[in-house]
Amino acid sequence: MSASLHLIAIQLRVAHLSRSINFYVRQLGFAVKSQNAGQVDLATSTDGPALLTLVEQRDASAAPPDAAGLFHAALLLPSRPALGAWLAFAHAQGVAFEGFSDHGVSEAIYFADPDGNGLEFYRDRPRPEWPTANGEIAMSTQPLALRSLLAEAAPASAAPLAGSTWGHLHLRVTNLDRSEAFYAEKLGMVVTQRSYPGARFMAADGYHHHLGLNTWGNPRRPQPAGSLGLVAATFAIAGRQSGVALTDPDGIHLRVQ
Repeated sequence: MSASLHLIAIQLRVAHLSRSINFYVRQLGFAVKSQNAGQVDLATSTDGPALLTLVEQRDASAAPPDAAGLFHAALLLPSRPALGAWLAFAHAQGVAFEGFSDHGVSEAIYFADPDGNGLEFYRDRPRPEWPTANGEIAMSTQPLALRSLLAEAAPASAAPLAGSTWGHLHLRVTNLDRSEAFYAEKLGMVVTQRSYPGARFMAADGYHHHLGLNTWGNPRRPQPAGSLGLVAATFAIAGRQSGVALTDPDGIHLRVQ
């Protein structure tokens, strides 16, 4: 089945562009596609499309802890050996990991960039192995088998992220029901799991989730305009008008192309 929806680009506002480039390129393995004084476009390999844009704003402040906004952007690696190889690479570059989880549908590694933007790098299990319960996806959080992941790692590569794409976006929101209704109407997603405590997961095409929503930490206010963090996320949707700009109920900006 041909996928009808893809998360194709993320734009982040950062405080120090040179610091962020060092992190994303040297420590994570992204490749620079273009750069000017205040912005850089990054890809997962030199011959791949730009999928991450970093925009510098030195005077931008961090969003308050009770604001909605980015929880993490999740990069999908093409295989378990690729994820293992990337983990070995990132560890050697001094990345400070925050968590390692097995979600049943996927294996995931969590960390943050220098501005506190959450990131997840993960690999999917084959769809027939995805756990279900009561007619929905049944993601859970269990320890990741790190030793076997590293044992299966592919050989080291000069392009450790080659073949990777954005897999999903996870947001902190102030009201799950309101956000679910918005994303169902505007992006055509359906709920795939609503049993996970404090969270809701939505997708198209039978995927486990293209979008995660949560109210963890009890966010009470919209994402502040101009703060550090997510500027916009871009989705490609088959059969939809290109160039549409949307703003969700918590002030989070989206683009459809």
